[in-house]
Order: sequence, then C-alpha cells, then structure tokens
Amino acid sequence: MSVDSDKPYVLRVAELIYSKVTKIKKENSEMSNIQAFEVFMTTKDYDLISSGEFHDKWFLELKNNDFVDKITGKKINNETMRLLEIQKDSMIKFLIKIPKLYYTKSHFPLEISQRAFDHLWRVCESFEMWCKETKQKNLITLNILD
Repeated sequence: MSVDSDKPYVLRVAELIYSKVTKIKKENSEMSNIQAFEVFMTTKDYDLISSGEFHDKWFLELKNNDFVDKITGKKINNETMRLLEIQKDSMIKFLIKIPKLYYTKSHFPLEISQRAFDHLWRVCESFEMWCKETKQKNLITLNILD
C-alpha cells in the first residue's frame, strides 16, 4: 500500500501546500521558510485553496466518481466529507486575500495576512507531525517543528 493511500484525507491540502512551499525553497536556496510561505501566498495554488476552488474541484470529482477517491481507490464516507467541508470553510475564512494590502506602510504584515500566514504554517506543522508519527521523516523537508 502506498504512503498516499494511508494519509488522512484532511492532509491532502496540507501536503499540496507543503510541497509547493518546499519547491519554492528549492528554487531559492537562500530563502527562509517564512519567505517561502510569503511567496506561496502570491501563487495561483494559494488562490485555488483560499477561494475554496481546490475543495470544490475535488468534491465534484468525488461526486462524479460515487465518492471513490482516485488516489486511494477508497470510498469516502459522509463523516469524512463533512470534515473536508469544514476544512474548506476554514481555508476560505483564514486565507482571505486582499490584493495589494499585504503590507502596511511600515512593511509589517496586516493582521489578515498574518492570520493567513499563521494558518498555512499550522497546516504544514500538522503535515510534519503526521510524517513523524508515521515514521516517514523522509517527507519532512522544511523542518518546521524543529
């Protein structure tokens, strides 16, 4: 059984965020984790997640496939779908994006941007915790928990 099939569905978006931030860091080796997260917040992937479109597309795919996940081949039950809906709602709430208002004149992030950053960070911490708990430390590249 592959690693992906054992991963809780609520970590699907966390893994996407984590992999995108990791890619940003690999392409910019001098960049800190914080800077990589800030760059991620300017990407189309961030827009897809923050708008709810990531989940909407996934839910439509599941609905069209009788709620069988294409990656795991397993049927997703109603309780898990409710959890994923809650996750979608929290992503929309916490990752709200207001263009051109990311920084104040003093170059400190606005509260809304800081809340989005903090949420992304926590989501990635959760992914790293899962990696550690399942003894898949090779998936940990950002070392957020250290």
